[in-house]
Amino acid sequence: MKNVVIGILGAVKDNKGRGEKRWNTWRPTISCVMQDDFTVHRLELIYEPNYLRLARKIVEDIAQVSPLTQVVLVESAWTDPWDFAEVYDGLYQYASHYPLNTEEENYFLNITTGTHVNQICMFMLSEAQIFPSQLIQVSPDFEAENRAKGTMSIIDLDLSKYSALAARFSEQAESARDFLKAGIQTKSQTFNQIIEEIEQVAISASDPMLLQGPTGAGKTQLARRIYELKSSRGGLEGSLVSVNCATLVGDGAMSALFGHVKGAYTGAQQSRDGYLKKAHTGILFLDEIGELGLDEQAMLLHAIEEKEFYPVGSDKTVYSDFQLIAGTNQDLQSAINTGSFREDLLARIDMWNWRLPSLKERIEDFEANLEFELSQYSRLNNKYIRFGKEARHLYLDFALSEHGHWRANFRDLNASIKRMATLCKNGRIGEHDVNAEIRRLEKRWAPATTANDAIKLDEYIAPETLPLIDLFDQIQLKQVIAICKESANMAQAGRRLFNASRISKSSTNDSHRLRTYLQKFGLRFSDINKQ
Repeated sequence: MKNVVIGILGAVKDNKGRGEKRWNTWRPTISCVMQDDFTVHRLELIYEPNYLRLARKIVEDIAQVSPLTQVVLVESAWTDPWDFAEVYDGLYQYASHYPLNTEEENYFLNITTGTHVNQICMFMLSEAQIFPSQLIQVSPDFEAENRAKGTMSIIDLDLSKYSALAARFSEQAESARDFLKAGIQTKSQTFNQIIEEIEQVAISASDPMLLQGPTGAGKTQLARRIYELKSSRGGLEGSLVSVNCATLVGDGAMSALFGHVKGAYTGAQQSRDGYLKKAHTGILFLDEIGELGLDEQAMLLHAIEEKEFYPVGSDKTVYSDFQLIAGTNQDLQSAINTGSFREDLLARIDMWNWRLPSLKERIEDFEANLEFELSQYSRLNNKYIRFGKEARHLYLDFALSEHGHWRANFRDLNASIKRMATLCKNGRIGEHDVNAEIRRLEKRWAPATTANDAIKLDEYIAPETLPLIDLFDQIQLKQVIAICKESANMAQAGRRLFNASRISKSSTNDSHRLRTYLQKFGLRFSDINKQ
């Protein structure tokens, strides 16, 4: 078995000593590869970009004392080594995508170097078995003749001493369902059942998946997490290619999906790989798949079944083995009935089909998603945001009431939190911020109005006469009055009202036609236009 050590470059401890004197100085990373009873076959050394020069010097020194050690330099994914959330997320992503080979390699995390935050996060990854490894620590030996060598200890984690911590992080590591839900503790039985099924399918199958649901229900985010889950389990090698099919219009749609060869059409000055090719060994997420044209649907069906297709202008097939996840807010069965979607394509992508509920349909999860959006904003903006107690109650009362429409679902919630978090003072969302946001949301969700909505017929028609007028005539009369009020004179209003029928007449008198219509209700243009 080969020994693989993952460590963090020590900006201070690994930078001690100058010239030949450095060999009389203890440097943790160098010490790690000098142990007589522990051979390091590969060292993955994580470094911050501004210490690249030091990292290269350490690589040169390791080549002198341990020529059998392969050193791989890994640029850190964090900018602030003291930011716990940033460091943990960076190390978690690194560990999740690491190509583990536990049958041939033993893994060790060197927690001697780096900030205390670095060390704590590495401990957590190892202890929860997110990264199956042991911890090692090297120490100086001031009495030894070779001070550069030092000593090394393998830390035996006694999980019984850390049962509470182990339970918390083991649950996080082992629960793919929590990962698919972004760690949000959802209560909706319908949603949780969907996630449980998706988890089983994502881990064990590569068939097409169809995610249905209204706009903003989270289809794109779920597709991304399915990809990350499969990648972390070694189920994928390629990338996630995400495409909104509503943006693929005209002649460019076929080229965008399947690529083209040079000279395939005017302007095709060089060959291009399409989205299907780029998704090879990965996942292709086609959102709004119902927007694809019938020709593109036929080509896509062939590509799914045969794993090959013809780029535009080519007589040679291109091979691409990808998993398809399709998303739609349409009723594809109805689209089949109208002839805008192929029945054979739906049959092929409908093997695994889930409809994601809207935010209103899983309103019991609103508060948990509210907390998630707040934490996301705080993390991305490096600014802790919180609600005042009364402000939180005020926002939740509105959000959970019949007045909280949430038509764009989680997009509405995300935008709402961003607005309040941006405008609040001192990182605290108060009642003033909530009231202002409620007014914004009510205005956004208010039904569209037209000019005739402001027309009150009882201001023009006698109260005893109005009940005798059919609703159909009332609606029409409102529109006529609205146009009369907007027009400078009767002739202008007539031209707008009789814009189509006047074309077929050899002689037009729009004013007379309008005057006759108004007289049916005892009205005159001059009286309307004055109001």
